[in-house]
Amino acid sequence: QVQLVESGGGLVQPGGSLRLSCAASGINFAIYDMAWYRQAPGKQRELVATISTSGRGKYADSVKGRFTISRENRKKTAYLQMNGLKPEDTAVYYCNARLSGVSPRDYWGQGTQVTVSS
Repeated sequence: QVQLVESGGGLVQPGGSLRLSCAASGINFAIYDMAWYRQAPGKQRELVATISTSGRGKYADSVKGRFTISRENRKKTAYLQMNGLKPEDTAVYYCNARLSGVSPRDYWGQGTQVTVSS
């Protein structure tokens, strides 16, 4: 059974930091591209950041320079370090694991709430 479990969300003041974690089980983590998405109330889910199997990260323009995605294959965990948080970063953040190729796979976590407010 595949599970992606996010943690690390919470309430933080503007300018603060949070580190989200996504612990995977039931998959060969090292061969999956990982990503973080977010969905704010009344808005569509949007891509925040991706990290390839080789560790290359890509970011949405809205978070470049503030967020850092990383992965630790030995622990089967992906991370999203979020600095300089803004109220517009408030959303439910979801972890995604994706395998491309002949037998594609796509898995999602249950989400973790991030609220940026004073």
